[in-house]
Amino acid sequence: MQSHTKKIAAVHDLCGYGHVSLTAVIPILSAMGVQVCPLPTAILSAHTQYAGFSFLDLSKEMPRFIDHWKQLDMRFDAIYSGYLGSPSQADIVAALIDDFAGDGQLVVVDPVLGDNGKLYASLHYDMVAEMRKLIQKAVVVTPNLTELLLLLDKPYKNEVTAAEMKAYMRALSETGPDTVIVTSVPETVPERTTSVMAYSRSSNRFWKVSCAYLPAHYPGTGDAFTSVITGSLMQGDSLPIALDRAVQFILMGIRATFGYDYDNLAGILLERVLPALQAPVQIGSYEYF
Repeated sequence: MQSHTKKIAAVHDLCGYGHVSLTAVIPILSAMGVQVCPLPTAILSAHTQYAGFSFLDLSKEMPRFIDHWKQLDMRFDAIYSGYLGSPSQADIVAALIDDFAGDGQLVVVDPVLGDNGKLYASLHYDMVAEMRKLIQKAVVVTPNLTELLLLLDKPYKNEVTAAEMKAYMRALSETGPDTVIVTSVPETVPERTTSVMAYSRSSNRFWKVSCAYLPAHYPGTGDAFTSVITGSLMQGDSLPIALDRAVQFILMGIRATFGYDYDNLAGILLERVLPALQAPVQIGSYEYF
């Protein structure tokens, strides 16, 4: 039967509260015209930065999802994974990629491990080793700076030069993924900014989008960013345009949220900015470096 929309298998956790993981992935990709087929890794009452969250590991159920999808003869235009509920799930996602990803198909892995130089509280270092194996099967990986250095087994540093970033991205790409996109890269010249940097091995090009640093923390912005990247690439955008769209969307979401007396842990007010994903593409601030 002919499909009238592109489909993506989205391997993420589902939180009952907070604009993170599937509660960000589904609305963003749906707004970009993509049908999301979720493969939940875990179910949580709220994301892990809330104290006392409940957690249901779905490692035993995930293979049953995959087996049934095989019975249904499902076909996906892309596969996109994020937070894993346990290290053993990396092998399950790898098997999903082996079973459903054809040559040249888009496979995006967001290696959710930590931030600000530390692992997330719910994770252990054995997850890092498993994630290093999983990203070998990816076409695109989207670590933040902390995750990039963890995957490369490098000590964390909060100041990196452009030359160092190029070397780091090349090194990670050599482990398997063609495209490496690194978020939350701090820069101090000419003024305090934060950048997203990317490297494509197939084109041997480096790209960067910078923006002013905003003193606000909203969980789920990484999930939202990678979702826009994924949807943009599925729409046929080039890598620099995808970077630009994702950065501008996150900035818009933060600015739409920042002025409110609001629980920042709930994430950006996503519903206020979703319509922007259907606006004509505006080329903004990407640069080749």
